[in-house]
Amino acid sequence: MRVLISGASGLVGTEVRRQLQEQGHEPISLVRRAARNASEVSYDPAKGVIDPSVMETIDAVVNLAGATTGKLPWTRAYKAELIASRVETTRLLVSAILAAKNPPKVLVSGSASGIYGDAGNEWLTEESPIGTGFLAELASAWEAEAMLASSKTRVVLARTTMVMSRKLGALGRLLPLVRLGVGGPLGSGKQWWAFISLVDEAAAIIHLINDADASGPYNLTAPQPATCAEVVRALGKALHRPTILPVPAFALRLAFGEGADELLLCSQKMSADRLLATGFTFKHASLQDAAEWSVGLD
Repeated sequence: MRVLISGASGLVGTEVRRQLQEQGHEPISLVRRAARNASEVSYDPAKGVIDPSVMETIDAVVNLAGATTGKLPWTRAYKAELIASRVETTRLLVSAILAAKNPPKVLVSGSASGIYGDAGNEWLTEESPIGTGFLAELASAWEAEAMLASSKTRVVLARTTMVMSRKLGALGRLLPLVRLGVGGPLGSGKQWWAFISLVDEAAAIIHLINDADASGPYNLTAPQPATCAEVVRALGKALHRPTILPVPAFALRLAFGEGADELLLCSQKMSADRLLATGFTFKHASLQDAAEWSVGLD
């Protein structure tokens, strides 16, 4: 397959590219500069510029573009960037798909667990209602833009949660503290943290490309639920470090503003049942497996 990827240089995009190449496919990266070789296509979402013929030779599109929500606190200007980086890119890709005489067979477009808001102890399936807050509004707008392509191609919405990786991503600030033995649960630690390893995240995206029956939203989350305290404890256990120093919720709110409530203290107990029903097999299904992989033990 020829797979066009926006956000190809990001954490997840890089792993998607690696796995596609490993499987003998041809990933094509969308870049916001002049293309340097045949594996790149130049585009400019802010100006709405893309080569209209690019979609004619593409089998699948993976839309992962978007500024990181992990850059805290969110200023008014940065919130505008978070919105534009997702909505403008998606709008441009959808317009190119709709204009194509021979459109790609599938668009897998990024979304986020933030669409559910803070849901406490409720199990979250793809049929759960949209929550409240900035991230819920952002993910909802993002998905709405992607679904406009459904008249010409199959659309999959990849609702991504905390991606556990070895260097960047959601654990970028927490893991170094745990390595030093000064990490601990955030707030009460009782909030549910849905998680998925980077390897499984990329594999799930490619699996949903290949499954001709897959469409609509899918929770990309490991099947084992865990609380914040359990995630931190698992990382500490894998590193043989104590995790007994909690970070008070008021301190997080003081440092990170509304992002603390929507990212760090938010509770999301997500179900992976719909993804599992497609036959997807997790490499790191348990918290222990994901934690040990994240710290480099396998």
